[in-house]
Amino acid sequence: MTKVELRKTYKLLRKTLSEAHIEDLSLQIANQLLNLPIWEHSFYHLFLSIIENNEVNTDYILHMLSGKDKHIVVSKSNFSSLEMSHYLLTDSTTIKKNEWHIPEPIDGIPLSTEQIDVVFIPLLAFDASGNRVGYGKGFYDKFLAKCKPETLKIGLSFFEAENNIKDVFKNDIRLDYCITPKTIYEF
Repeated sequence: MTKVELRKTYKLLRKTLSEAHIEDLSLQIANQLLNLPIWEHSFYHLFLSIIENNEVNTDYILHMLSGKDKHIVVSKSNFSSLEMSHYLLTDSTTIKKNEWHIPEPIDGIPLSTEQIDVVFIPLLAFDASGNRVGYGKGFYDKFLAKCKPETLKIGLSFFEAENNIKDVFKNDIRLDYCITPKTIYEF
């Protein structure tokens, strides 16, 4: 399927998930992460879930990272430039939803992209080669292109991999891993 077809299909699939099912699947995804060899790093970029879009609830991952004394990085989206700025999440960071329901830091300690070791990536679908489909604005493509080459890119998905995405571009940045409730995909 194409990216447009996959976006439509997986948005509909997500809508069918109940709140309880989302919580259960999100916890399973967080538990799967414990099996990855990623815990020696320091700076972990985590998206804050858009509840209205039935995204993976990253609260479980947030608590895991806090419990492991990791530095948690969150972003603020600029819809004019389609770029994100990154901030260290601290006890004093104020989070507020923007007009697209994205929870974002209002203030905080800015961090450069080069400091980030691991990025957890929201997505709608992915394929067996590690290609991903997001909402289509390109925020993560721009962000990941600025990360250092060794930064780990980890997708989080309620659903298993598609065989292949037909319209992958040469500049699309692939995942290193994708975690579902039942499977750890390594690319």
